[in-house]
Amino acid sequence: MIKYDESFGFLGFYIVKPEYRGKGYGIQIWNAGLKYLEGRNIGLDGVTAQQDNYKKSGFKLAYRNIRYEGFGGGNPPENSEIVELSTLPIKTIDLFDRPFFPENRSRFIRSWIRQPECHSLGIMQNGKLSGYGTIRTCHLGYKIGPLFANSPELAESLFLVLKSKVHSTEPVFLDTPEVNQAAVALAEKYKMKVSFETARMYTGDFPDMPLNRFFGVTSFEIG
Repeated sequence: MIKYDESFGFLGFYIVKPEYRGKGYGIQIWNAGLKYLEGRNIGLDGVTAQQDNYKKSGFKLAYRNIRYEGFGGGNPPENSEIVELSTLPIKTIDLFDRPFFPENRSRFIRSWIRQPECHSLGIMQNGKLSGYGTIRTCHLGYKIGPLFANSPELAESLFLVLKSKVHSTEPVFLDTPEVNQAAVALAEKYKMKVSFETARMYTGDFPDMPLNRFFGVTSFEIG
């Protein structure tokens, strides 16, 4: 349970090992977590099997997210507009990121884009940051997220360079909001296959975010 500020929190990594299920541990963790975030609008990405249970606790469906699986590699053309995100002032990144999340997450972004075994890239237009993305190592393969851009073309350019950072035999995952058909089309264009889905749900009002510029979710587990 993450408190991003006094008005928004996110719930994730909610799991009980199979041998301990049916003993009431899950509901105890759930109730303690909801109490910890009491008074906030709470978001989560719910797996299909649990969505009805989440609705009973006051969560409402906003939209579906789809996880696509493909592979790394490729030889994208040189693009002088793509830069290492670390070369940009953090305020520039914060300003671009702000519309994509319900509350300010500057401290989180500073750590996320500089975590070990990751690449974070930005794309510039007319001297302004117009998109950015991160590819990071996971337990299995690599995951691209976030992937935010002002147009499908910019998102595609970032996507191609990000996935080229890992070997062609490595699995690469991209989590896309289904409501952004351009994001879905991007994944399908590069022969990625659907491997998983979640429902983005909230206890309060749905945050006003530019989902048409939302090509990759930062994380199903922590928002």
